[in-house]
Amino acid sequence: MEFNEINLVADIGGTNMRVAQADNQGNISNITIYACADYGSLAEVLTDFMQRQQWHGKQVNACLAIACPVDKDLIVMTNLPWQFSQAELKAQLQFKQLILINDFTAIAHAIPQLTDAEKVQVGQGRVIDNKPIAICGPGTGLGVASLVACHDGWLSLSGEGGHADFAPVDQQEIKILQFLAEKYHRVSYEQLLSGLGIEQIYQALSADKSGQAVYYSAREITEKALSKQCELAVATLKQFCRILGSFAGNLALTLGSHGGVYIAGGVVPRFLEFFADSEFRERFEAKGRLSSFNQPIPTFVVTAEQPGLVGAAAYLNQSIEEQKQTIIANNLTHTMTN
Repeated sequence: MEFNEINLVADIGGTNMRVAQADNQGNISNITIYACADYGSLAEVLTDFMQRQQWHGKQVNACLAIACPVDKDLIVMTNLPWQFSQAELKAQLQFKQLILINDFTAIAHAIPQLTDAEKVQVGQGRVIDNKPIAICGPGTGLGVASLVACHDGWLSLSGEGGHADFAPVDQQEIKILQFLAEKYHRVSYEQLLSGLGIEQIYQALSADKSGQAVYYSAREITEKALSKQCELAVATLKQFCRILGSFAGNLALTLGSHGGVYIAGGVVPRFLEFFADSEFRERFEAKGRLSSFNQPIPTFVVTAEQPGLVGAAAYLNQSIEEQKQTIIANNLTHTMTN
């Protein structure tokens, strides 16, 4: 990064947007949180941040992690009335470069940067360096990504794994599937492994027990479970952990994730001790003839406060370094041919 260059990173959600400065080591500073509803556009937020930092005369490299598809120039946000052209935003704010990535791509790139204090291991297993990493994140939905070593950096393989078909493994889960099949034409893992998923597991279990579904919010169910005020809430949270174990174990099998499987998102850190004592790890390993394959693979819960910003910074720095290496290689080729 040149002397007059500066890096801007942002993690843009449907409610709040976090903007920060990042150096070429990936360190984050000047974190500012904006309520998206208070602003009319993304450009308005970014302009405010840069003015506050007094970046006059600086060349700005920006990487924005955003919770919507980013493969087209026109970005239409899923949970906000914002839309913009990537090319026009770059020109309007006079960025040297602008990179947009999916929010879960950012989470994935944060994983290799995490310190021991920013993750909690659940169960046995040991990380093997430079082996594939799998990430899933129960939150508003169920994000899934994979990370593989590539040359001197990392390549994120994004997808929509959260929408894979839910596969029950015992009679109780079959009953849950039958309950949800009355509501949905197709039942995916996201319908169980999310905030909404906790609510729907509770509804299914209550309907199975009393014949009538009972409705509480995910927060209420979690609080009732942790305080042991409600046996059904405890059963719901235990079932959530079991299903998440099976799903995470499937990711490990699919990718050979000997670099670890990481649980991100906003749901699990709210009940970390409960999660660690649950059957998550047992179900992660319970893969029949392939149980021995998953047993040495470690599992972690991400507890970092700003993984989206950390990942966006890592992605941006890697991109800048790759550009430099390409320029050096092209110059060398040009010199040799002359």
